[in-house]
Amino acid sequence: MLTQGDTETTRRARPRRIRGARVAVGLAVLFAVGTAVRVGGLERGVLLVPLVAFTPYFTVAALVVLAFAVAVRSRAAIALMLAVCACLVWCVAPRVVGDPGAAPASASTSAQGRPLRVLTANLNGGRGDVTVIVDLVREFDVDVLSLQELTWSAMRRLDAAGLTGLLPYQVTQPESRGPEGSGVYARHPLRERSGSFKPVGHHMPVAEVALPGGSPVEVVVVHPVAPVPSTVPEWEAGIAALPAAPAAGTPRLLVGDFNATLDHAVFRRLLATGYTDAAAATGQGLVPTWPKGRALPPLVAIDHVLTDARAGAVAVRVRDLPGSDHRALFADLRVRP
Repeated sequence: MLTQGDTETTRRARPRRIRGARVAVGLAVLFAVGTAVRVGGLERGVLLVPLVAFTPYFTVAALVVLAFAVAVRSRAAIALMLAVCACLVWCVAPRVVGDPGAAPASASTSAQGRPLRVLTANLNGGRGDVTVIVDLVREFDVDVLSLQELTWSAMRRLDAAGLTGLLPYQVTQPESRGPEGSGVYARHPLRERSGSFKPVGHHMPVAEVALPGGSPVEVVVVHPVAPVPSTVPEWEAGIAALPAAPAAGTPRLLVGDFNATLDHAVFRRLLATGYTDAAAATGQGLVPTWPKGRALPPLVAIDHVLTDARAGAVAVRVRDLPGSDHRALFADLRVRP
């Protein structure tokens, strides 16, 4: 039997539940719109393009909102947030689970392909610590090194630190300062290529690596401009201009600082041509590479190694690079002859 006090408590609790339910529905609608933008590839402009990069964090926030909707018993919000969370988890979870079928060396490295160890690093206008770069080349026994924001000064310091003794072949397009310069160093002979695509953004040299045991491998050093307010159209054009994955001929790798995450629509369209992201394929797709050395820790993964269908990743490692706002990314690949 309810007492008068119980009745008063129930009356006071009812408005709070109603307000909570309304808040839950409002949040659910907001998250549904954000999810539609991500799933539909609808990000445009200086606000949505950067925000889409934070989809993994948006997914965690959506799970919190779902829990809130359950707590306030809002059926409408619960139903909507269940759909939202299902879509977002479908987008993000494969980067943690990985794709064992994408790595041709998962069963037997010797039988499945030729080893190709690739390291990529953004030198932050030449300010990255070159001794760390050379140490990483030694540690991982690197075959190909892709460098962005390469300057003449950084090249001299790399040479003095012993890089050319380890990777004697190079195709470089450095600049005196700034982010435009790029280059590729290799253990095996290189041949500069042109005509694969028309770069939009910073220098993006292309080179064929004479990988032993089969055909050469084409390496594209990728570095479109960052999507800041004045350059979003150029950023999108830069990624869209990258060459599609070839089905035949020379295997191709796209390696570098894409200034894009796996959640950007233009980057996903590039992947859809036949590329596989090495980090995502090995369950490391959520390991952030930028920004480093600032007030916040690294938050998003914008440095990538992409392989076409004739290559795959065995392992991926991310390492700090003092002096740079990016972390270095290493991928141990296998390439079919």
